[in-house]
Amino acid sequence: MKLGTTEQRNPDSMNIDLMNAEEIVRVINNEDKKIAGAIEKALPEIAQAVDLIVEKIRSGGRLVYVGAGTSGRLGVLDAAECIPTYSSDRVVGILAGGPDAMFVAKEGAEDSKELAVQQLKEIGFSENDVVCGIAASGRTPFVIGAFEYAHELGTKAIAVVNNADSAVAKAADVAIVAVVGPEVVTGSTRMKAGTADKMILNMLSTASMIRLGKVYSNLMVDLKVSNIKLVDRAERIVAMIAEVDQADASRVLSSCGDVKTAIVMIKCGVDEDLARQLLAKNEGIVGKVFESLGIKAAR
Repeated sequence: MKLGTTEQRNPDSMNIDLMNAEEIVRVINNEDKKIAGAIEKALPEIAQAVDLIVEKIRSGGRLVYVGAGTSGRLGVLDAAECIPTYSSDRVVGILAGGPDAMFVAKEGAEDSKELAVQQLKEIGFSENDVVCGIAASGRTPFVIGAFEYAHELGTKAIAVVNNADSAVAKAADVAIVAVVGPEVVTGSTRMKAGTADKMILNMLSTASMIRLGKVYSNLMVDLKVSNIKLVDRAERIVAMIAEVDQADASRVLSSCGDVKTAIVMIKCGVDEDLARQLLAKNEGIVGKVFESLGIKAAR
């Protein structure tokens, strides 16, 4: 079987076992410098995937990440972080073998197409959703099984892989291929491949949430206010956009419990009910509310 680049030996780390600590970390750092360049080549496909994700979420569907091992854990992590950052439960992560596999490897789970279908059925996956399979090797049966099930239901599949001409990429409707080359430690795809995939997932979810109105200018306006740090951040965001002091922002935010609603209430001079109506009428996008009322706001 022909090895993908993620399984090949790296000529620049052949003697890494004889190096001192600084030499080792310099080798790792030099390899990490190659990651952004590999992702840059896949930007058109990443943008295509974002358009697909936005279309599905706007229609009430979800982005569902699937993967095994490191790849699956990265999907679960990205999905979990969308809740506090963007108050969105529209991103879901499925790890081969279930939640327990986050901490203890489930041998053989990645080799089962049937398990992928079972786990997708457990979350009620449907034609309204889109699946994104993450597989550094590009040959994980669990991911291919998820793609096959998605196609049976009539929906699309996005691949995030790190080897060219892979089975996973060929089974996808949109294939994001970031070839980062051999790892410093042969086959340890939690390193360059994992870093590349984390960066790509960040792009997919962040760009999608921006398109969905979760950001005004470059400020998070749909964050979940769940701790002291986020309360302060939310108040500062409201104050900046609505152009009031933080005490006024805090008072309105406390009364309505929602950053976007507080911004519209203050900046547009409306009550909570009307603010929520204006947001609903404008796809939840603060900037569109301002445009509809001819209001110039701070950026």
